[in-house]
Amino acid sequence: MNVGTKLAAVALLASSLMITGCGESKIGAVDVEKVMAEAPRVKTIMEEAKGKVDEAQKKFEQDTANKEMPEEEATKVKMDFQRKLDSINQAYASKIKSSMDVKIEEISREKNIDVVINNSKEQPLIFHGAIDITQDVINKMQ
Repeated sequence: MNVGTKLAAVALLASSLMITGCGESKIGAVDVEKVMAEAPRVKTIMEEAKGKVDEAQKKFEQDTANKEMPEEEATKVKMDFQRKLDSINQAYASKIKSSMDVKIEEISREKNIDVVINNSKEQPLIFHGAIDITQDVINKMQ
């Protein structure tokens, strides 16, 4: 047997073991959109983000109010403001995601779930057989 044939045989064996597994795998499903809409922790983080955006907006308005500035400087101020907004949005989106990931991982361990996927009502990936942990995630994100 040449090396290519051996590699193909090993790959086939490995893939068949992954497909059949050594037992049944549990698949969990979470509707992230529902968690985003209903979880109290997400709402708190979103309110914090809104406060930071409002603060940045006020500073921008103060910096530009009643000031005659060259177009080049005005463009720079607007770009700085947009970067600040992007930074705030990215930071708080990351905070929400990491918070949600921690809770999903906790629930997965508690329920011995092997894989968790985003399974929204608008675009479901699994129609039957998954363990829906959406409400569990919402409850843990207090």
